[in-house]
Amino acid sequence: MTRADPISQAAVSRFPVPDLNDMPDDIRERILAVQEKSGFIPNVFLTLAHRPDEFRAFFAYHDALMEKPGNLTKAEREMIVVATSSANQCQYCVIAHGAILRIRAKNPLIADQIASNYRKADVTDRQKAMLDFAMKVAQAAHLVGEPDFEILQAHGFTEEDIWDMAGIAAFFGMSNRLANVSNMRPNAEFYSLGR
Repeated sequence: MTRADPISQAAVSRFPVPDLNDMPDDIRERILAVQEKSGFIPNVFLTLAHRPDEFRAFFAYHDALMEKPGNLTKAEREMIVVATSSANQCQYCVIAHGAILRIRAKNPLIADQIASNYRKADVTDRQKAMLDFAMKVAQAAHLVGEPDFEILQAHGFTEEDIWDMAGIAAFFGMSNRLANVSNMRPNAEFYSLGR
């Protein structure tokens, strides 16, 4: 008798996950588009589909922060997610966004470096300043003050860039907490992407 692999048998979430066919049309279409592009359905989509209105709001804000043009590259935005998610001990976001970071940075090592200790990672001084600020927002936003803005501006960041950094750190703080409470499991596919 063979034993089932406990990882592949683990539930996606501790909350109910609706069947794809029972989801509202717009949510099902978005999920199928993601599946077509990536080859699998990331568990965050299935978990959040439990609450359609929140699914829509979550992904609208996610896309506004992560997909917009600006001075922060898409890879730098993912660096913020990985660093702050690691500090928040969010397995799902570290694994999933680590995969996205590896792909966007075209660097198989960067996500692991940032997740374990971004201060020792192979990033620029500018990116370290960005991550220092994002971590402060994630862990002690009440201490953010004018000196933080001055440091970032000395590295060439604008007020809009700083808003983006804060928005990403704050949004993923919420996301990390939902992922932990729901026991959201990272898809096995994420572990090998971009390696």
